[in-house]
Amino acid sequence: MKKIIIMLMVFAPMSLFAQKFGHVDSQAIMQGMPEFISARGEVEAQTKKYEDELQSMQQELQRKSEDYEKNASTMNDTKRQETETELQQMYQKIQQTYQDNQQALAKLQQEKLQPITTKLINAINNVGKAGGYVYIMDKAAGIPYISDSLSKDVTADVKAELNKLK
Repeated sequence: MKKIIIMLMVFAPMSLFAQKFGHVDSQAIMQGMPEFISARGEVEAQTKKYEDELQSMQQELQRKSEDYEKNASTMNDTKRQETETELQQMYQKIQQTYQDNQQALAKLQQEKLQPITTKLINAINNVGKAGGYVYIMDKAAGIPYISDSLSKDVTADVKAELNKLK
């Protein structure tokens, strides 16, 4: 029994040193993925469309507001009140459109990025299993220090695995 305990004490530290750790730069990988580039382009195009729409609405509000300022003194009370109400409604519509656009962009981005992120995570998992890694840490997660002597950079391996998953 003593021999077994001694053997465990001798071999336990060796098994700790045999563990493999890896790290990956998921941001660099993702930015190089064609599907990410395409998704980013779609999101940027939709953002531009929404920005143009809002700018047009703001210009119309500005024009009507300036017109109101010029003609307010010649308007009767009813017309002045109608115009002020119309301007307030236009302003509220711009605010609502901005909020709706932000929500739509967030949803679009989530829809486009979720499958890409899942594919990347699957590739990292495959590399981890195939390489016998205990952990693969993501540098993009903000880890301040990763030892290059104790942890292998598996970014290239994950890129190769992604190419296999196509």
